[in-house]
Amino acid sequence: MLLVRFIHPSNGLPLAGTMQGSSVFAGDETFSVDALELLAPCIPTKIVCVGRNYADHAKELGNKVPDKPLLFLKPPSAVIGPEEAIVLPDSERVQYEAELAVVIGKRCKNVAASEAGDVTLGYTCMNDVSDRVAQQWETNWVRAKAFDTSAPLGPAILPYREAVEPFHITLRVNGELRQDGTTSDLFFSIPVLIETISAIMTLEPGDVIATGTPAGVGELHSGDRVEVEIEGIGILRNSVE
Repeated sequence: MLLVRFIHPSNGLPLAGTMQGSSVFAGDETFSVDALELLAPCIPTKIVCVGRNYADHAKELGNKVPDKPLLFLKPPSAVIGPEEAIVLPDSERVQYEAELAVVIGKRCKNVAASEAGDVTLGYTCMNDVSDRVAQQWETNWVRAKAFDTSAPLGPAILPYREAVEPFHITLRVNGELRQDGTTSDLFFSIPVLIETISAIMTLEPGDVIATGTPAGVGELHSGDRVEVEIEGIGILRNSVE
């Protein structure tokens, strides 16, 4: 079972439901997923991202893995859902980053790593779209990471209790495999990330923790079609403008 949000085909209102196979269930209604416009599966108040959390990715960018999780934020305005367009900023070098995203299930603060599962709703796919030109000169990464459409999320949430780790993460651009990794290579584990972040800030239901990207990042161009796939969750597809 997967958790989804979608536009009701009759009244145009957003609705939450569950998806099994090609069917979506909401209340007493059943829909074919192919006939629905899926939305981002959660509505975060913030997205907390983790940089350089895979050693191979840190190496390809010429960086070391930090001694403690390297954190930055994306605002809710950066979120788009499946099939929505990534609108490139005015930059000569914008790149994709396929990531496993953790979705928080309840308001929490100061969560011990051993209790991280108690506050986790589930997992979804994210593309941490990044402006590398801005990232080179702006130390807080606002222009590099927080622009509109820089946080595609979806297509669904795999509930925590149904998840089997590690997760296999791939990314394709125009059908060509660009990234192929596994969360078994995370430097800082998901429980450690939840403990670290919740010690700094209160996490709200629907908030997202983006856990980092494996090696293989590369550039996006107008006209591309990018797909993030995580086994058990599905495929997050977006066009690029």
